[in-house]
Amino acid sequence: MSQNHFILITLLFISCGSKKETTTPVFQNITESIYASGIVKSKGQYEVYPNVSGIIDAIYVHEGDSVKTGDPILKIYNQVQELNKENAELSAAYSDYTSNIGKLNDAKLAIDLARNKMENDSLLYVRQQNLKDQELGSQIEFEQSQLNYHNSKNAFYSAQVRYNDLKRQIDFNDAQSKKNVQISSAITTDLTVYSKINGVIYDLNKVVGEMVNTQTVLAVIGDATVFELEMEVAENDILKVKTGQQVFVTLDSYRDQSFEGIITGIDPMMNQGTKTFTVKASFVKQPEILFPNMNFEANIIIQTKEKALLIPRNYLVNDSLVIQSNGDTTVVKTGLRDFKMVEILSGISENDALLKPGK
Repeated sequence: MSQNHFILITLLFISCGSKKETTTPVFQNITESIYASGIVKSKGQYEVYPNVSGIIDAIYVHEGDSVKTGDPILKIYNQVQELNKENAELSAAYSDYTSNIGKLNDAKLAIDLARNKMENDSLLYVRQQNLKDQELGSQIEFEQSQLNYHNSKNAFYSAQVRYNDLKRQIDFNDAQSKKNVQISSAITTDLTVYSKINGVIYDLNKVVGEMVNTQTVLAVIGDATVFELEMEVAENDILKVKTGQQVFVTLDSYRDQSFEGIITGIDPMMNQGTKTFTVKASFVKQPEILFPNMNFEANIIIQTKEKALLIPRNYLVNDSLVIQSNGDTTVVKTGLRDFKMVEILSGISENDALLKPGK
């Protein structure tokens, strides 16, 4: 209910040769609200940062352009990353499995040669064993053939081990080098910054050739049609704010209008610098034209009561006393209040005349 609808009965009371203002309580509706100020933000609005440091090599959009998810915004040039990618590609070519197939074929050939020698030495060893059993061969020749067989058998097993180790190393190098190329390619891809949402480029104040790092804001992107309200609420008021509450907003650009909104969220972390909490709301019916960072003032409706007994707030003394027309002070219990009026729960009635406290 508008404050203009409050009916106040004000009388002039003459005492001790001086004029004092008086009033009597009235029954009217009252709405308690919390004041907040804030800015309009585009839905999904976010600041764009580069993934790597470097120099801006190309810019693909302008302020005001519409973009879709995945559209390129700009590209960063980073010589180190480019060289790392080239180095990874060279290493991958060197370590590629097919490039090392010749080494594996040589190792297989070594296994075949070792196997043939082992088989031949095995036959000689068996022959010398038979000659020895027939007492036809010498002991020295037998022992030599036995030693040759054991040596060639060990050489055969060693050739197999070397082949398996070589193959495992080639397989590992091949896989690792391909992964390094993927990593380098991913990092190189990160040199191009893409839009995360469908929206509009609201801010883009960078130029080609400018040096940037991962902390540099490159652009601001947000939804083109849907806007949200983001306001700051003081620490001593935040416990009264709940999601779903009604809020009335006055924008600097729409001075003669008030817009209704609904509280949609409360950030749980307090800003230590301002001692405020960020509260978000959505328009019930948003204005036809809006832009990010428009300023507004808001009243968050906490509670509304009909036919409450009200007096002007400036008739209260220390928030708990009123002065009767005869000069006596009376303790009152207060309830809801707005910026002009306060509800009286007990202590006086609508028939009591009150004096306005003097300075």
